[in-house]
Amino acid sequence: MKAQKLLTYIRKCVQEYDLIEENDVIAVGVSGGKDSLALVYGLSRLKAFYPKKFDVIAITVDTGMGCDFSAVEDFCLKMGVPYYIEKTDIGPVIFEARKEENPCSLCSNMRRGALVNAAVSHHANKVALGHHKDDFLNTAMLSLFYEGRFYAFAPRTDYEDREVQIIRPLLYVPEAAVRNFAEENGFPIVKNPCPADHNTKREEMAQLIVKLQQDYPEIKDRLFHAIVTSDIPDWKDLRKKDAD
Repeated sequence: MKAQKLLTYIRKCVQEYDLIEENDVIAVGVSGGKDSLALVYGLSRLKAFYPKKFDVIAITVDTGMGCDFSAVEDFCLKMGVPYYIEKTDIGPVIFEARKEENPCSLCSNMRRGALVNAAVSHHANKVALGHHKDDFLNTAMLSLFYEGRFYAFAPRTDYEDREVQIIRPLLYVPEAAVRNFAEENGFPIVKNPCPADHNTKREEMAQLIVKLQQDYPEIKDRLFHAIVTSDIPDWKDLRKKDAD
């Protein structure tokens, strides 16, 4: 995928869902994976020509599991994006102290809270997460199979009681495109040290969709269309706002 294609995907999402406003300070949550690095790249480049002025910073929540983020810091600084590390003991708490058998939900909530707190401390009013198109599909399948409802997180949501919005500018970007872009540009990927990595219900849903594609090649497009056009909470409100 060419850089221009990535920017086209991001700009389309930003404009259709009003993700960026004048003088926003956007904190990108950077795990060190391909998705968050692609988001740093995309937003830093979008900033140069987007009609609304905004700033971008990058924040990594260090879960205390021994990762080296020095190459990520170099990458962000090369993109002209200030980089901060928020040190926590989330990993040891979950895997050593609590010995959680199903740690993903708790870990996600704790990391999200730490990220938002760090963003606020650095005067950001928005937090950008690197959820790509396939993440939305997997979330919808998870919700359907395990909760009995049709749901996917929205492109833009308010964060609980904090004056911070969560935005997801990679909505239209397929995971395969992100992977190719990261490989072609030599992104400094940091391996996820989590013991539960690739052994989750979310990964099961991703593999299920791959299997379904063998018989229904258009299933991803159909499922994605269902997500963006259904009356899912938050999504419906965004469409109403755009129609007014």
